[in-house]
Amino acid sequence: MTETIGLWVAAIFTIGIYSFLYKENPLYRLAEHLVVGISTGYGITITYTNVIDPKLIQPLANGEQGAWLLLVPAILGLLYITRFFPSVGWLSRYPMAFLMGAGMGIGFPLSMKASVLRQLEASLIPLYETGMAWDVALGNVVMVLGTLAALIYFFFSKPHKGPFFGTGSKIGIWVIMVGFGATFGFTVMGRISLLIGRIQFLLGDWLHIIK
Repeated sequence: MTETIGLWVAAIFTIGIYSFLYKENPLYRLAEHLVVGISTGYGITITYTNVIDPKLIQPLANGEQGAWLLLVPAILGLLYITRFFPSVGWLSRYPMAFLMGAGMGIGFPLSMKASVLRQLEASLIPLYETGMAWDVALGNVVMVLGTLAALIYFFFSKPHKGPFFGTGSKIGIWVIMVGFGATFGFTVMGRISLLIGRIQFLLGDWLHIIK
């Protein structure tokens, strides 16, 4: 019985979300509000269970050494609530500033390594080695020359004229467009996969039209 109710609820709200493709309606707004509300409630529960209780309340209750230092992040977190009170709302700027500063300090080296250094390392490859298959060598040449062409396009201190900068920048535009197209196609493919999964759920698990 529980599984049947859950199946019908999932099917109705799936249709409710897709009904927005026709126009906004009460069923869609109900489903939208439930998604936001349930996600928020679930996030709060997980945060309390995995963070606040084991990393703040329990150490303070057990009197662990140095546990009083945990009051600093706890107070910073509570300062977010001051956003609801205009007279002291300015206090919420402190945890926001701390969070943004810590996020930049931690995230920048990781982003630099993942987005720049790893990409640079992947481009430093031999164009040809003894025994290398022709298709691998061709792929290496295309990747290296394409990377250089894309970089030439963004080199604005020189006019894009002549056989090197002119031709290179034109090739760079094509390389960039191919990259954007592949990225967009991959994104669409992922969304279509999700749509197919929902259709299979509605026609298979719910209506039993397909198996």
